Amino acid sequence: MKTLRHPWLAGLAFCLLSAGAFAPAFARDCQPQLREGWVRLGPAGMPMMAGFGRIENRCKAPVTITGASSPAFGSVELHETRLVDGVNRMRAVPELRIAPDDAAVLKPGGLHLMLMRPHAPLQAGSKVVVQFELAGGGTLLGEFEVRKPNAL
Repeated sequence: MKTLRHPWLAGLAFCLLSAGAFAPAFARDCQPQLREGWVRLGPAGMPMMAGFGRIENRCKAPVTITGASSPAFGSVELHETRLVDGVNRMRAVPELRIAPDDAAVLKPGGLHLMLMRPHAPLQAGSKVVVQFELAGGGTLLGEFEVRKPNAL
């Protein structure tokens, strides 16, 4: 059996490799959270609705949302309404980056979800699940309560 000339070097290598193996697991375990999610119920037969809430990133690294989907809708997109030359204009937002210990607020007249082509009529008080895709893999599941427009 061959002996190591520098056993402390083997110990240091083991510690460094072990730390490297576990560090990504800790980063993956930290996920953003959706809080206070709700969907504004539109008139019957309306092909789109808007979703709001707060996506909090309490992780030590930024997180980027690259897309969204829901089994209750044909498609889900992140949009932003901005005042341009005195006119409110809505545009799609392809990615949403949330810095560490920060939040993205989805609210009427600003950043929001466009939930298009509902598969079935929704009722006030029901729940809708939205899955957000995260850059680098992973997902965030969020639950949104369906509310009447005047029940904000």
